[in-house]
Amino acid sequence: MMTFTEAQIMAWVSPVFWPFLRVLAVFSSAPIFSARSVPVRTRVALAFLIAFCAQAGLSDQPVVGFNDAQALPVAVQQVVIGLAIGLAVRIVFAAVEVAGELIGLQMGLNLAGFFDPATNSQTSAVGRFFGNMTMLLFVVINGHLLVLQAVVASFDTFPVGTGALEAVARMRLHELGTVVFRYGLWIALPMIGMLLFLNIILGFVSRVAPQMNAFAIGFPLTLSVGLVGIAATLPMLEVPVVALLKVATDLFMGG
Repeated sequence: MMTFTEAQIMAWVSPVFWPFLRVLAVFSSAPIFSARSVPVRTRVALAFLIAFCAQAGLSDQPVVGFNDAQALPVAVQQVVIGLAIGLAVRIVFAAVEVAGELIGLQMGLNLAGFFDPATNSQTSAVGRFFGNMTMLLFVVINGHLLVLQAVVASFDTFPVGTGALEAVARMRLHELGTVVFRYGLWIALPMIGMLLFLNIILGFVSRVAPQMNAFAIGFPLTLSVGLVGIAATLPMLEVPVVALLKVATDLFMGG
């Protein structure tokens, strides 16, 4: 009769269970993975599959049993790091949506706001459009594979057993707040400049020809120029999105 000791069982289960917790935390917080359209059972099964398949590329991790004194701190560490990775990826989408909000404000379309059930918040049409475009671009440029690569690499940067607070301090997640506005302004700057130039022209027209109602022609003209500008600048969205992904993943890949 074959018998197994507790140490042997922990040696088999521990290398898979702790990465499983970290990957599952990523799937619970990262965009696309955490969408309501993705069933919870699918996330759990996919997280277990990725944790199991990643064993070949992971370095030797310490064996921590479920009844050890370090089990709870290690579990907290995996959840915190996984949520941090998901938050960093969400920063990419937030920066592009901020750019959409700025463009919509200049176009006068921020009045056309609606409730977004995906984020449980009020958003504008342009911001939601840029968010959807970023989601499609994220999949096209294999951003989901880059996120999984960052998760696997995070076990070298933040191995199992280190403190959660120490890991958060090394990530410097608070600096990502400036990234949102910096990259958001970078994406929206061409459109802001174009619409500002149009508003200056409309101001000169209203002074030269006061009988012409600038407000009557201003909104449709601004809207038309804004839509043309979005169509012209949308193909260039890949460059800032790739740069944002690199900034987000380098925090966990030791870059």
